[in-house]
Amino acid sequence: MNQNESFLKLIESRHSIRAFLPEAVPRATIEKIIATAARAPSGTNTQPWHVHVLTGPARDNLVAKVCAVYDHAATDHQYEYDYYPQEFVEPYLSRRRKVGFALYDLLGIVKGDRAAMQAQHRRNYRFFDAPVGLMFTIDRRMGRGSWLDYGGFMQNIMLAARACGYDTCPQAAWIQFHRIVSAELALPENEQLVCGMALGRADRQAAENSLISERAALSEFVTFHE
Repeated sequence: MNQNESFLKLIESRHSIRAFLPEAVPRATIEKIIATAARAPSGTNTQPWHVHVLTGPARDNLVAKVCAVYDHAATDHQYEYDYYPQEFVEPYLSRRRKVGFALYDLLGIVKGDRAAMQAQHRRNYRFFDAPVGLMFTIDRRMGRGSWLDYGGFMQNIMLAARACGYDTCPQAAWIQFHRIVSAELALPENEQLVCGMALGRADRQAAENSLISERAALSEFVTFHE
């Protein structure tokens, strides 16, 4: 397999991991992953990303505070921005439902078991037991283009992690508790939470990690103009 094919296989091997081993990730490896990812392009080289790396007590404190609020079903914690649409339409609704049902099937969660569903959702706020939690923030004064740039940077994070033998799970769920995250990280007023991400070594024995979500055929989203 040549270098180009190896890189394509690396991209194909990335998928969201929802159960991690407790094995620590060396700080040098985390720094290497982030430094490599920072080669992502950005408009006029603004590099709009800021990464907060949480390990040890810092990670555990944030997890404890958010889980405590989640357990009390706090309704005053809302997403700061609309990550998802107000109403899902096709084909996005079907895709969303399909991956959700597939995950629940692997975990043995039956339709209507809200307690089990909430318990699984709560695992987001434990970073799925990953030893490293990443929080991504952006200056509120930046425009939409910078958010597009951010996506490329985060994709690089996930691919660099795979290249180093680690796995990730990008997590929009943290946005709901942006106020707690902001307070815990002492973010200045101009910094906005983009999302979180779990980083660590995948637990290959966990059933949920066998989930590989489908991708649409090119005919569904590619138009060739010749």
